[in-house]
Amino acid sequence: MPASTEFAPLFRSREVVQGRDDEFLKRVFELRYQVYCQECGFLPAANYPDRREADQYDATSAHFCAFNLQDQLVGYARMVNADPTQSFPFQSHFTDLLEGATLAPAPQAAEISRLMVTQIYRRRRGDVLAGLTVEDDLPKVNHDLRDHTPQILFSLYRQMYAFSLTHGIRYWYAAMERPLARALSQMGFGFVQIGPLIDYYGPVALYLGDLRQLEAQVGQRHPALMAWLRKPDAGA
Repeated sequence: MPASTEFAPLFRSREVVQGRDDEFLKRVFELRYQVYCQECGFLPAANYPDRREADQYDATSAHFCAFNLQDQLVGYARMVNADPTQSFPFQSHFTDLLEGATLAPAPQAAEISRLMVTQIYRRRRGDVLAGLTVEDDLPKVNHDLRDHTPQILFSLYRQMYAFSLTHGIRYWYAAMERPLARALSQMGFGFVQIGPLIDYYGPVALYLGDLRQLEAQVGQRHPALMAWLRKPDAGA
């Protein structure tokens, strides 16, 4: 962990609010098109003639963006609320849970999805969408732009954590690549795998995080990080 109490000195994040930031949201959807349609091929580009990837969940989601010191958009994630049937997008794909796993109360939960880092921070072949390598020696890889990836993730998670505290959200669902889940665990963000590995925009498994447990774990292991997480970026 950094020696200072600033865990993302090169980046800042904020919520992008629909109705207030609609023009900027167009840039967000363009980034999603670039990553999901052009770079990864998860979605057919022909379905998005305006070169903006958006779906039916965006209207009821909270959107978060990370920026570098040059005010360039470098990362993104959204938090999707349960629909009127108390279901989340992941439930259309993860039809089975691991033995002993249970779902969280829907009104207290949100699904983190479309987590991504722009390509310049995913320079090496094999990087996952969040900019982390799929190699086994993740802690040993350094000296390139991917060193900044944990800062981008910290910045985004900081804003999502603040949003969750304000809106009564205790549980986070996320379909994640295993390298990302492993890296988050190393950072102190302990998610529990509750679903099997499937092909859902790449090989991912379903994870569930309890923010009360996260607070206890991070507060014990990295109290300075927990203090920093409780202070979202100014103007967010």
